[in-house]
Amino acid sequence: MEATGTDEVEKIKSKFMSAWHNMKYSWVLKTKTYFSRNSPVFLLGKCYHFKTEGEYRALHSFQSSSAGVSTEISGNVEEFRRDFISRIWLTYREEFPQIKGSALTTDCGWGCTLRTGQMLLAQGLMLHFLGRAWVWPEALDMDGCDSESWTSSTVRKLTASFEASLTAERDPKVLPRPRPRRGPTSRDWDGSEMRNEIYHRKIISWFGDSPLAAFGLHQLIEYGKKSGKMAGDWYGPAVVAHILRKAVEEARDPELQGVTVYVAQDCTVYSSDVIDRQCSLLDSGKAGTKAVIILVPVRLGGERTNTDYLEFVKGILSLEYCVGIIGGKPKQSYYFAGFQDDSLIYMDPHYCQSFVDVSIKDFPLESFHCPSPKKMSFKKMDPSCTIGFYCRTVQDFEKASEEITKMLKSSSKEKYPLFTFVKGHSRDYDFVSSPLHEENALFSEDEKKRLKRFSTEEFVLL
Repeated sequence: MEATGTDEVEKIKSKFMSAWHNMKYSWVLKTKTYFSRNSPVFLLGKCYHFKTEGEYRALHSFQSSSAGVSTEISGNVEEFRRDFISRIWLTYREEFPQIKGSALTTDCGWGCTLRTGQMLLAQGLMLHFLGRAWVWPEALDMDGCDSESWTSSTVRKLTASFEASLTAERDPKVLPRPRPRRGPTSRDWDGSEMRNEIYHRKIISWFGDSPLAAFGLHQLIEYGKKSGKMAGDWYGPAVVAHILRKAVEEARDPELQGVTVYVAQDCTVYSSDVIDRQCSLLDSGKAGTKAVIILVPVRLGGERTNTDYLEFVKGILSLEYCVGIIGGKPKQSYYFAGFQDDSLIYMDPHYCQSFVDVSIKDFPLESFHCPSPKKMSFKKMDPSCTIGFYCRTVQDFEKASEEITKMLKSSSKEKYPLFTFVKGHSRDYDFVSSPLHEENALFSEDEKKRLKRFSTEEFVLL
């Protein structure tokens, strides 16, 4: 009985914490984001300019700033908005199935870095299955003003939780929040669009908040336990990189057998180790080349971010095979996906939404797409982050490594670049290479030491 009482207290506590975090972070969805109409905007390798056609009202209003990088323009504000909304947005959730070994049914207040890691991996999978040119056909049907109703929904949740605690109700009744407007349901889909929509839903379902989802919160926490992390702990960008690698390695969906993840060791990418992963046998026993998502945990300075790295970060986000950056500012993790001038464009996981059962047919998609981008000055960025790249083939990896190496050399004002690409295997340099398949433990002893060091170095995320 005592254990049951403790669980009930934890559940009530978690409901109040969810409501509090909604109140705390709901302003993020209401505040306007200002863009310059005179400077290009980059989003995961694509460049947009808002000076064309005068459609500035779609993103509220703009302020002037100077242009930073010159490249081919992919479109105007409408195309940018469609592209941004099409990215998968993964946020705090509540009322999902209880996490094994805890009474938690929400990740509010502690799961933001896991969410930004999920967003980066989701972008890599979107490149793999859908390609960079894909956009969600219903993206512009999202009601940008719906964020106003989300805030009022937060108040209703807080009130309902309070009333439930007074009346001893276990499940407070909350009026459903208004659904965003949808496009015509009778829309005709051709074969290609139908295939893309199937993969769109499948990718989101892999990140569902249930124990069976390959990259869901429940699975990621299980892999995190091997590095000493538990549900409710704070996770840093480097630890999340290794957890994502393990999650992809352990995924059993046949569709995922053509993708692998490589995590750089001590800011070094060993080319032969990457190629070995790409050329490893598929689970079916057949030989084949896998696509690779490369994750590079780095520090952009000491206690504060060194502004000398600004041009490098902008250069990285201007590459089409970049899948974003797991980063943030002190005490908050964000998924960085683009920039304008000296400001980074990001998606914020700090909004607690209700659990969505992605196992049902035609589950609602709106809460997995962010209606409005946010911006933050590069100077506010915490130095600890993880950069991600996607390479479909070995040739793509070799081309990317050459291009990024040139960028690293040109942007480095100091003797040593932020990270390096080295030919050969890590074992050739007297380092212990993490094996492709570890039978006895999910993390090798070398990885555990490295993860422990990263955990002590990184900032605390709330």
